[in-house]
Amino acid sequence: MSNKTVLFDKHVEYKGKIVDFAGWQMPVNYGSQMDEHHQVRKDAGMFDVSHMVIVDLSEGDIKAFLQYLLANNVAKLQDAGKALYSCMLNETGGVIDDLIVYYMSDAWYRVVINAGTRDKDLAWINKHASAYKVKVKERDDLAMIAVQGPNARTKAFEALPVDVVEAAVPLKRFFGADCGEWFVGRTGYTGEDGFEIMLPSSEAEALWDKLAVAGIKPCGLGARDTLRLEAGMNLYGSDMTEDTSPLISGLSWTVALDPSEREFIGRRALEAEKATGVKQKIVGLILEERGVLRGHQKVIAEDETGKVIGEGEITSGTFSPSLQKSIALARVPVAIGKICKVEIRGKLLQAAVVKPVFVRDGQAV
Repeated sequence: MSNKTVLFDKHVEYKGKIVDFAGWQMPVNYGSQMDEHHQVRKDAGMFDVSHMVIVDLSEGDIKAFLQYLLANNVAKLQDAGKALYSCMLNETGGVIDDLIVYYMSDAWYRVVINAGTRDKDLAWINKHASAYKVKVKERDDLAMIAVQGPNARTKAFEALPVDVVEAAVPLKRFFGADCGEWFVGRTGYTGEDGFEIMLPSSEAEALWDKLAVAGIKPCGLGARDTLRLEAGMNLYGSDMTEDTSPLISGLSWTVALDPSEREFIGRRALEAEKATGVKQKIVGLILEERGVLRGHQKVIAEDETGKVIGEGEITSGTFSPSLQKSIALARVPVAIGKICKVEIRGKLLQAAVVKPVFVRDGQAV
């Protein structure tokens, strides 16, 4: 049986179309996915992301634990509230999950992981935490609402408690603020500015209504996916998996091999992959003919001279409401040129190869 977030009744009240997502009953839209997409790009929208898993780490040597657990370098986190995006790898360099970790103090870090990988993530984290005497606490008492868009912060201030507003106003991007029982991160998954608000589950319905009154419209999973793809943000299970390393998933920037003495899970596999030469990379595709790019479609890669050099695969694809074109992320041979072919329904259609970010802060990139 699928799970329901504390906001499920609100989704029904606001006429959300409910679908199963990673074992959760969630709204795919509230009428028009296209309208919701444009609402976030041009104004402000909100998403129920309470299915995400919030984990607090305390006691023991948390920093050393995370330095071993994560591919990115947690030692970069010097200021209270600073967040870091990282992958958590297995021994062969595959991605167990991608996550955000907030450094609140030497005695408290907060980690947010994906809903669909909850069980394996928690098992993996707990397995390695014991050696560092770190206490792992899942915060299933909290809900989370993402408010995104160019007007998201201004409108959210109308609905948030005064003490939360005071903590949120000076927040820089990719920082979080502890507000007692509430927590606000200036983070998101849309390529727009905004907040991810964590709060007691008992207060989530009231906040949802207040945000709606402030002009922040509810948005579903459909718009969240087109927004994140336009922003070139990876989706776990599609653009990265346990069988793909961050080096071939457009996430090499999240891997910190310096300092060389830091040992982390998967490091040796990544070093071996680099030594032999990384064979693939993630690129963006824009279809130049009529059609829709979808996951798992075959890509025929050509070099700069037009010579076929191999095949790749689309990992995520959709129609971009902002660009009014079909776009995709694809894993392809590293020597691919500026043009490729995509096999769609037995036909080879031409696509432009671009950097894997299409829209950011409301502007085409």
